[in-house]
Amino acid sequence: MNQQKLSETANAMVAPGRGLLAADESTGTIKKRFDKIGVENTEPNRRAYRDLLFTTPDFEKHTSGVILFEETLFQSSLAGQPFPKLLESKGVIPGIKVDQGAKPLPFGKPEETITEGLDGLRERLVKYREAGARFAKWRGVIVIGNGAPSYNAIQTNAHALARYAALCQEADIVPIVEPEVLMDGDNTAETNEEVTTWVLKEVFQQLYYQNVWLEGIVLKPNMAVSGIKCAQQASVQEVAERTLRMLRRCVPSAVPGIAFLSGGQSDELATAHLDAMNKVGNLPWKLTFSYGRALQAAAQKAWSGKNVEAGKAAHLHRAKMNGLASLGKWDKSLEKAA
Repeated sequence: MNQQKLSETANAMVAPGRGLLAADESTGTIKKRFDKIGVENTEPNRRAYRDLLFTTPDFEKHTSGVILFEETLFQSSLAGQPFPKLLESKGVIPGIKVDQGAKPLPFGKPEETITEGLDGLRERLVKYREAGARFAKWRGVIVIGNGAPSYNAIQTNAHALARYAALCQEADIVPIVEPEVLMDGDNTAETNEEVTTWVLKEVFQQLYYQNVWLEGIVLKPNMAVSGIKCAQQASVQEVAERTLRMLRRCVPSAVPGIAFLSGGQSDELATAHLDAMNKVGNLPWKLTFSYGRALQAAAQKAWSGKNVEAGKAAHLHRAKMNGLASLGKWDKSLEKAA
């Protein structure tokens, strides 16, 4: 493990004013996105869409790295340049999603899952690094509701995250540690905060057991938001306060940065929440974004399979808005530029 290299990459991933583009949708997930805009889910269309994102002029000013799906890591741009090389030429770090999806947890509560993909991961990481990947992502999913989460679900997912992180660092690849408490239920923001606190405490305990070097990771947690079915939605300020409180209680200052997932929030709300937290300031870690839908939804709609320049303009706008939010310099009035 090259600690200096891991530290340099992790800090570059959370550089001021920049964040991560999560363009790692699986073939099944991107089909759902394409269906909404009337685009057929084919390899050429997926390649063309990712090319649009990665060739957007100036997106690199606000984007430190891109999480790629395995297919994309080994594809080339429409101009013939391998995508990892294209990103590197813009000063953007290529990354790779390495988990193989969440599967039902044996004897767990309804809807509880365990993320799979550890078998053969050591060998796959060597291949990914040779292809240009400098960081990786693994997502563990926790649900709230119907008696969930159970300690079994939290502990097994935290253990898997830690095993994955250790294997990444062994390969000189920075692990993004992503424990996501879903916002799909009717729970309050208070319940989300309580559950996420429990999850984060267990994750960092498991990282300690697996000898993971905290200075060489990036944490990708959810925010303490209300469930989408909750009648009372927490305000932007409440979400910021609850999220910062749970992070201060759980995340060691050795961690270079925290790149939030959007988790189903609207584009603008995800930006507002990140901005509100950064406006507080004086935090032990950098706070930035690692958004998928909240960065891409507008670009996908504008593109719709044919309008490349409109797609690029929408992508750049959202990247710029979130870059400002990562500095605590966003304002709702700036959205008029869209």
